[in-house]
Amino acid sequence: MSTAADQSDSPSVAHTSFAALRQPGFQMYFIATALAMLADNIEHVISYYVIFDKFHSPTLGGFAVISHWLPFLLFSVYSGALADRFDPRRIIQLGMLMFMGVSLAWGLLFLTGTLQPWHARLLLIMHGCAGVLWGPAGQLLLHEIVGPEELQSAVRLGATARYVGMLCGPAVGGAMLVALGPSQAIFVNVLIYLPMVVWLWRAPYGPRFRKDPQPVVRAVRGFGEVIATFRVIATNPTVLCMTLLASGAAFFIGSAYQAQMPGFAHDLGHGDPGIAYRALLAADAAGALVAGFLLELGGMLRPASSTALALAMGWCCALGGFALVSNYDLALAFLFMAGFLELSFNSMAQALVQLAAPVPIRGRVIGVFSMAANGMRTFSGVTVGVLGGLIGIHASLSSSAGVLFVAIAGLMVWGASLRAQPGAR
Repeated sequence: MSTAADQSDSPSVAHTSFAALRQPGFQMYFIATALAMLADNIEHVISYYVIFDKFHSPTLGGFAVISHWLPFLLFSVYSGALADRFDPRRIIQLGMLMFMGVSLAWGLLFLTGTLQPWHARLLLIMHGCAGVLWGPAGQLLLHEIVGPEELQSAVRLGATARYVGMLCGPAVGGAMLVALGPSQAIFVNVLIYLPMVVWLWRAPYGPRFRKDPQPVVRAVRGFGEVIATFRVIATNPTVLCMTLLASGAAFFIGSAYQAQMPGFAHDLGHGDPGIAYRALLAADAAGALVAGFLLELGGMLRPASSTALALAMGWCCALGGFALVSNYDLALAFLFMAGFLELSFNSMAQALVQLAAPVPIRGRVIGVFSMAANGMRTFSGVTVGVLGGLIGIHASLSSSAGVLFVAIAGLMVWGASLRAQPGAR
């Protein structure tokens, strides 16, 4: 498929390990992203603990997952359009300020003992909306920091920074919760968002720093313009294929298996909250972290749609293996492989989309991809979670992985048909 659709056929150049990190601006972006994701996950650890301790409500726990991903499904395209039209730095800062406001509100409610379920629902929704503001604008800013030549490196390392925060967040959040208590810990967490806000204030990027002026982009005035963005994507095989891949991966699997980890751990004989259980929680994040650094160091996996699809099929196999094995060590190995492959195919798909997207509406296209990759996770709670309640979580995860594998194979066939068309490059 890559020869027909990918825009990655430029002459090959000598690989430079960690190329994006050689840009001073990206160094700050990497650090600030890791810290912001750390703060995001610390807030989850603290707020979810207090919600469970106070209300013991599985429904509220389910609402926490839905409210985190549903805003991506509803508003990602609009968020991308804002980043197209305005300074993406300010959009990200607005998201960070919303994150900080939510943490402050949690802290005040914890401190005064006045937290009610409706407070929790409102703050969870606001947290999800803050993430939507950050996502597409953050990806769009990468173009301004590194340019197209080092974009794949930047996307991969940016994803690695996020996984650093995801990997460290539960441990740091748990330690803060024990040492400071929920209210003091969540107040301290507000400060961890600050580096991103402060750096973006004077970072030399955005509209007035661009050498080539871009055409003025209209605001999204209705759902019809969202549909028009989808139509543009439908004419670009690379963007369409990678968006369908991201959508399918999020819909059928997403991160729903992580919410079922206590059940998997119990069946593997490690249901107690000890080191063995925490190792299961961290295994796929550790695999992703290793992938980010190893792939940068080795210069492997030139971006191509066919490569991203093959890696995603490997991800399906790894998660299917994890669901079916009964040996703890094998389960850890499969989760590590799943994390490695997930970062590899996701970062490649995102880089291909950004490279192939039309410049005037790049933010909107990234918004659609974000909607596919994140918003569709809203439904993974059904394909893995609800179905798991009917047939068991092992069967639901392995079945979802199998269906996704077949769907990706279909995308592979579609790519082969594109190559066979007259005029295909």
